[in-house]
Amino acid sequence: MLLRRGLFARARQAEPASGEVFATEALTYVDQLYAAALRLTRSPSDAEDLVQDTYLKAFRASGQFRAGTNLKAWLFTILQNTFRNLRRDRGRDPVDVDSETIERLPAGSDLPDPEQRLLDSAMDEDVRQALDALPPAFREAVWMRDVDELSYQDIATALDVPIGTVMSRISRGRRLLLQQLNERREKANAPSSAAPASKG
Repeated sequence: MLLRRGLFARARQAEPASGEVFATEALTYVDQLYAAALRLTRSPSDAEDLVQDTYLKAFRASGQFRAGTNLKAWLFTILQNTFRNLRRDRGRDPVDVDSETIERLPAGSDLPDPEQRLLDSAMDEDVRQALDALPPAFREAVWMRDVDELSYQDIATALDVPIGTVMSRISRGRRLLLQQLNERREKANAPSSAAPASKG
């Protein structure tokens, strides 16, 4: 992936040899961060920019990272904060601009992105559509917990909300997801309303 190569080159320029271990470990999360950035921005080029900004900040602040703590959660927190700052600077609220119409637009590339590959391998079409239909705050919390496997505390830190809010969003999001899946399956299994005419 060109993004990964470019990030590694920048990390080597920004960090001395001792920082290469940090950079190598941090870059193992590039696909997951890109998938999260794509969910937030809904644009492959904006997602790449967001991931690059995230890694640039992470490499510059690598001395502040405490060894033995959760690097993945630390990177997700930087990504979320960077996204919020970009939206604030542009005078937009990410929840307000995210609409169902925008969510259903194609990504614009024939090649599957990391998020799509993950979804294809982990979820069937019903689950994917139901997850995409969740309100953004619920979708993000459910995704971070059930796909990215972050702890409640790490999600709270990344989203900058209380842990109780995270738990509530995940609980409500899962209920909505289950409700939508049940409705989709009932609709798919319902007999056709128009019975075929008998020949005779």
